[in-house]
Amino acid sequence: MNARVAFFDVKPGKREEAIKLFKDIVVPEAKKQKGFQGGLVLTNPDTGKGISIGLWETEADMTATEKSGFYQQWVAKFTDVFAIPPFMEHYEVNINI
Repeated sequence: MNARVAFFDVKPGKREEAIKLFKDIVVPEAKKQKGFQGGLVLTNPDTGKGISIGLWETEADMTATEKSGFYQQWVAKFTDVFAIPPFMEHYEVNINI
């Protein structure tokens, strides 16, 4: 299993809007992607920092969503709520509890 982790900063007063965008737009579309296994969205209400963790069956499935434009499309929907574009990293999942 592989994970795409995106680190983001939400503009002041936009945290609830960001959570709603993830819930209403990103999650339903992610569930349609080949190999998607689930994920988490974490936010700090005091700092506006957040982390999105998407879990993928294979590295190929994960990177295919970047090549297809899926990742870029969801990031584009957050231009009004993110203070800066998210920083993304890939990880291999070693333990899934």
